[in-house]
Amino acid sequence: MKILCTNDDGFLATGLRVLASAAATLGSVSVVAPDREQSATSNSLTIHYPLRSRRTSDGMLVVDGTPTDCVILAVNALLEDRPDVCLAGINHGSNMGEDVLYSGTVAAAMEATVLGVPAMAISYTGEDFESIQAWGPTLTRLIRQLTQRETFPESTLLNVNLPILPPDEVKGVRITSLGQRRYSDSLTRAFDPSGKEYFWIGGGATTWRGNQDSDFRAIEEGYISVTPLHLDLTNHSIIEEIRGWDLDL
Repeated sequence: MKILCTNDDGFLATGLRVLASAAATLGSVSVVAPDREQSATSNSLTIHYPLRSRRTSDGMLVVDGTPTDCVILAVNALLEDRPDVCLAGINHGSNMGEDVLYSGTVAAAMEATVLGVPAMAISYTGEDFESIQAWGPTLTRLIRQLTQRETFPESTLLNVNLPILPPDEVKGVRITSLGQRRYSDSLTRAFDPSGKEYFWIGGGATTWRGNQDSDFRAIEEGYISVTPLHLDLTNHSIIEEIRGWDLDL
Protein backbone atom coordinates (compact mmCIF):
# COMPACT_ATOMS: atom_id res chain seq x y z
CA MET A 1 0.00 0.00 0.00
CA LYS A 2 1.30 3.43 -0.99
CA ILE A 3 0.50 6.01 1.70
CA LEU A 4 0.67 9.81 1.46
CA CYS A 5 1.05 11.62 4.78
CA THR A 6 0.55 15.35 5.21
CA ASN A 7 -0.68 17.88 7.80
CA ASP A 8 -1.29 21.56 8.51
CA ASP A 9 1.10 21.99 11.45
CA GLY A 10 4.18 21.87 9.25
CA PHE A 11 6.77 19.22 8.44
CA LEU A 12 8.48 19.50 11.84
CA ALA A 13 5.33 18.69 13.84
CA THR A 14 5.41 15.79 16.29
CA GLY A 15 2.04 14.54 15.08
CA LEU A 16 3.18 14.15 11.48
CA ARG A 17 6.23 12.14 12.44
CA VAL A 18 4.21 9.82 14.68
CA LEU A 19 1.65 9.33 11.92
CA ALA A 20 4.27 8.59 9.27
CA SER A 21 5.99 6.12 11.58
CA ALA A 22 2.73 4.33 12.34
CA ALA A 23 1.80 4.21 8.65
CA ALA A 24 5.22 2.84 7.69
CA THR A 25 4.30 -0.49 9.27
CA LEU A 26 1.43 -0.79 6.78
CA GLY A 27 3.08 0.23 3.52
CA SER A 28 5.35 2.61 1.66
CA VAL A 29 5.06 6.14 3.07
CA SER A 30 5.67 9.44 1.31
CA VAL A 31 5.48 12.66 3.32
CA VAL A 32 4.54 15.89 1.53
CA ALA A 33 3.89 18.64 4.06
CA PRO A 34 3.87 22.44 4.41
CA ASP A 35 7.11 24.20 5.27
CA ARG A 36 5.41 26.13 8.10
CA GLU A 37 2.33 26.32 10.32
CA GLN A 38 -0.79 26.32 8.14
CA SER A 39 -3.55 25.76 10.71
CA ALA A 40 -7.01 27.14 9.86
CA THR A 41 -6.13 27.58 6.18
CA SER A 42 -9.08 25.38 5.23
CA ASN A 43 -9.20 24.51 1.52
CA SER A 44 -7.21 27.52 0.35
CA LEU A 45 -5.10 27.21 -2.79
CA THR A 46 -2.00 29.15 -3.75
CA ILE A 47 -2.72 30.69 -7.14
CA HIS A 48 -0.99 34.08 -7.02
CA TYR A 49 2.62 32.88 -6.91
CA PRO A 50 4.47 29.71 -7.92
CA LEU A 51 4.95 26.85 -5.48
CA ARG A 52 8.28 25.26 -4.70
CA SER A 53 9.25 22.01 -3.01
CA ARG A 54 12.42 20.65 -1.49
CA ARG A 55 13.47 17.33 -0.02
CA THR A 56 14.77 17.16 3.55
CA SER A 57 17.66 15.00 4.69
CA ASP A 58 15.22 12.39 6.01
CA GLY A 59 13.29 12.17 2.74
CA MET A 60 10.29 14.40 3.38
CA LEU A 61 9.03 16.66 0.59
CA VAL A 62 8.38 20.16 1.91
CA VAL A 63 6.12 22.60 0.02
CA ASP A 64 5.89 26.37 0.55
CA GLY A 65 2.10 26.27 0.38
CA THR A 66 -1.09 25.10 2.07
CA PRO A 67 -2.10 21.54 2.95
CA THR A 68 -4.38 21.49 -0.10
CA ASP A 69 -1.42 22.57 -2.25
CA CYS A 70 0.62 19.72 -0.78
CA VAL A 71 -1.93 17.08 -1.77
CA ILE A 72 -2.41 18.47 -5.28
CA LEU A 73 1.34 18.57 -5.90
CA ALA A 74 1.89 15.15 -4.34
CA VAL A 75 -0.73 13.37 -6.44
CA ASN A 76 -0.13 15.22 -9.71
CA ALA A 77 3.59 15.96 -9.73
CA LEU A 78 5.85 15.01 -6.85
CA LEU A 79 5.19 11.30 -6.29
CA GLU A 80 6.19 8.65 -8.80
CA ASP A 81 3.14 6.54 -7.98
CA ARG A 82 -0.39 7.57 -7.13
CA PRO A 83 -1.08 6.99 -3.41
CA ASP A 84 -3.59 4.34 -2.37
CA VAL A 85 -4.57 6.36 0.70
CA CYS A 86 -3.92 9.81 2.19
CA LEU A 87 -3.49 10.30 5.94
CA ALA A 88 -3.58 13.88 7.24
CA GLY A 89 -2.39 14.66 10.77
CA ILE A 90 -1.88 13.94 13.51
CA ASN A 91 -3.29 17.43 14.04
CA HIS A 92 -2.14 19.32 17.13
CA GLY A 93 -5.60 19.99 18.52
CA SER A 94 -9.13 18.73 17.93
CA ASN A 95 -11.07 18.93 14.69
CA MET A 96 -14.66 18.43 15.76
CA GLY A 97 -17.91 20.16 14.88
CA GLU A 98 -17.45 23.33 12.83
CA ASP A 99 -13.68 22.98 13.14
CA VAL A 100 -13.79 20.80 10.02
CA LEU A 101 -14.74 23.88 7.97
CA TYR A 102 -11.54 25.69 8.93
CA SER A 103 -9.00 22.91 9.45
CA GLY A 104 -6.13 22.59 7.01
CA THR A 105 -5.69 18.98 8.09
CA VAL A 106 -9.30 18.10 7.23
CA ALA A 107 -8.94 20.10 4.00
CA ALA A 108 -5.94 18.01 2.96
CA ALA A 109 -7.95 14.82 3.40
CA MET A 110 -10.85 16.45 1.56
CA GLU A 111 -8.64 17.37 -1.41
CA ALA A 112 -7.38 13.79 -1.60
CA THR A 113 -11.02 12.65 -1.63
CA VAL A 114 -11.77 15.09 -4.46
CA LEU A 115 -8.87 13.55 -6.39
CA GLY A 116 -10.26 10.07 -5.83
CA VAL A 117 -7.81 8.97 -3.13
CA PRO A 118 -9.33 7.43 0.03
CA ALA A 119 -8.43 9.68 2.93
CA MET A 120 -8.73 10.34 6.62
CA ALA A 121 -7.88 13.26 8.88
CA ILE A 122 -6.56 12.40 12.35
CA SER A 123 -6.44 14.86 15.27
CA TYR A 124 -5.36 14.74 18.91
CA THR A 125 -7.77 16.66 21.13
CA GLY A 126 -5.30 17.46 23.93
CA GLU A 127 -2.78 20.27 24.30
CA ASP A 128 0.24 18.24 25.44
CA PHE A 129 1.38 17.37 21.95
CA GLU A 130 4.33 15.31 23.15
CA SER A 131 1.70 12.82 24.37
CA ILE A 132 0.96 12.04 20.73
CA GLN A 133 4.09 9.90 20.61
CA ALA A 134 2.39 7.20 22.69
CA TRP A 135 -0.32 6.73 20.05
CA GLY A 136 1.83 5.00 17.42
CA PRO A 137 0.84 1.34 17.96
CA THR A 138 -2.84 2.15 18.51
CA LEU A 139 -2.93 4.25 15.35
CA THR A 140 -1.33 1.47 13.35
CA ARG A 141 -4.12 -0.91 14.36
CA LEU A 142 -6.84 1.68 13.71
CA ILE A 143 -5.47 2.75 10.31
CA ARG A 144 -5.17 -0.90 9.26
CA GLN A 145 -8.82 -1.51 10.09
CA LEU A 146 -10.01 1.63 8.30
CA THR A 147 -7.94 1.23 5.14
CA GLN A 148 -7.80 -2.50 4.49
CA ARG A 149 -11.41 -2.91 3.45
CA GLU A 150 -12.69 -4.14 0.10
CA THR A 151 -14.32 -0.78 -0.59
CA PHE A 152 -13.95 2.71 0.87
CA PRO A 153 -17.02 5.01 1.06
CA GLU A 154 -17.31 7.02 -2.15
CA SER A 155 -16.74 10.79 -1.96
CA THR A 156 -16.24 10.44 1.79
CA LEU A 157 -13.36 11.10 4.15
CA LEU A 158 -13.06 9.86 7.70
CA ASN A 159 -12.48 12.46 10.41
CA VAL A 160 -10.79 10.84 13.41
CA ASN A 161 -10.31 12.48 16.82
CA LEU A 162 -8.23 10.96 19.62
CA PRO A 163 -9.22 11.56 23.25
CA ILE A 164 -7.01 13.08 25.95
CA LEU A 165 -6.11 9.71 27.45
CA PRO A 166 -3.21 7.28 27.39
CA PRO A 167 -4.00 4.93 24.49
CA ASP A 168 -4.33 1.90 26.79
CA GLU A 169 -7.14 3.66 28.69
CA VAL A 170 -9.29 4.38 25.61
CA LYS A 171 -12.67 2.65 25.83
CA GLY A 172 -13.03 1.96 22.13
CA VAL A 173 -14.12 3.54 18.84
CA ARG A 174 -17.42 5.29 18.13
CA ILE A 175 -18.82 6.23 14.74
CA THR A 176 -20.12 9.75 15.28
CA SER A 177 -21.81 12.79 13.80
CA LEU A 178 -20.48 16.34 13.97
CA GLY A 179 -21.32 18.28 17.12
CA GLN A 180 -21.66 22.04 17.25
CA ARG A 181 -19.04 24.30 18.78
CA ARG A 182 -19.76 27.83 19.95
CA TYR A 183 -17.09 30.40 20.75
CA SER A 184 -17.41 33.44 22.99
CA ASP A 185 -14.92 36.28 23.44
CA SER A 186 -12.88 34.90 20.55
CA LEU A 187 -12.19 38.31 19.01
CA THR A 188 -9.65 40.61 20.62
CA ARG A 189 -9.82 44.30 19.75
CA ALA A 190 -6.85 46.41 20.84
CA PHE A 191 -4.34 49.07 19.79
CA ASP A 192 -0.70 48.68 18.83
CA PRO A 193 2.06 50.93 20.31
CA SER A 194 1.50 53.49 17.54
CA GLY A 195 -2.18 53.79 18.49
CA LYS A 196 -3.54 51.94 15.45
CA GLU A 197 -6.43 49.58 16.08
CA TYR A 198 -6.07 45.87 15.32
CA PHE A 199 -8.15 42.71 15.70
CA TRP A 200 -7.00 39.21 16.66
CA ILE A 201 -9.22 36.17 16.06
CA GLY A 202 -8.78 33.21 18.39
CA GLY A 203 -8.96 32.09 21.99
CA GLY A 204 -11.99 32.68 24.16
CA ALA A 205 -14.31 30.15 25.76
CA THR A 206 -15.83 27.17 23.99
CA THR A 207 -19.11 25.37 24.55
CA TRP A 208 -20.45 22.27 22.82
CA ARG A 209 -23.81 20.85 21.95
CA GLY A 210 -24.99 17.92 19.87
CA ASN A 211 -26.70 14.56 19.80
CA GLN A 212 -25.62 11.61 21.90
CA ASP A 213 -23.73 10.24 18.91
CA SER A 214 -21.76 13.46 18.33
CA ASP A 215 -17.99 13.59 18.14
CA PHE A 216 -17.39 15.71 21.24
CA ARG A 217 -19.50 13.38 23.40
CA ALA A 218 -17.44 10.40 22.30
CA ILE A 219 -14.25 12.26 23.18
CA GLU A 220 -15.62 13.35 26.56
CA GLU A 221 -16.49 9.75 27.37
CA GLY A 222 -13.06 8.40 26.46
CA TYR A 223 -13.64 7.01 22.97
CA ILE A 224 -11.95 7.58 19.63
CA SER A 225 -14.38 9.43 17.37
CA VAL A 226 -14.66 8.52 13.68
CA THR A 227 -16.97 10.79 11.67
CA PRO A 228 -17.67 10.17 7.96
CA LEU A 229 -17.70 13.49 6.07
CA HIS A 230 -19.26 13.66 2.62
CA LEU A 231 -18.19 16.04 -0.13
CA ASP A 232 -21.81 16.72 -1.06
CA LEU A 233 -22.88 19.61 1.19
CA THR A 234 -26.43 19.61 -0.19
CA ASN A 235 -29.13 19.46 2.49
CA HIS A 236 -31.14 16.79 0.68
CA SER A 237 -33.79 16.60 3.40
CA ILE A 238 -35.16 20.05 2.56
CA ILE A 239 -34.79 20.16 -1.23
CA GLU A 240 -38.51 19.53 -1.76
CA GLU A 241 -39.41 22.15 0.84
CA ILE A 242 -37.29 24.79 -0.93
CA ARG A 243 -38.78 23.79 -4.29
CA GLY A 244 -42.17 24.48 -2.74
CA TRP A 245 -41.24 28.13 -2.38
CA ASP A 246 -41.99 28.52 -6.13
CA LEU A 247 -39.05 30.84 -6.71
CA ASP A 248 -39.27 32.61 -10.06
CA LEU A 249 -38.13 35.77 -11.83
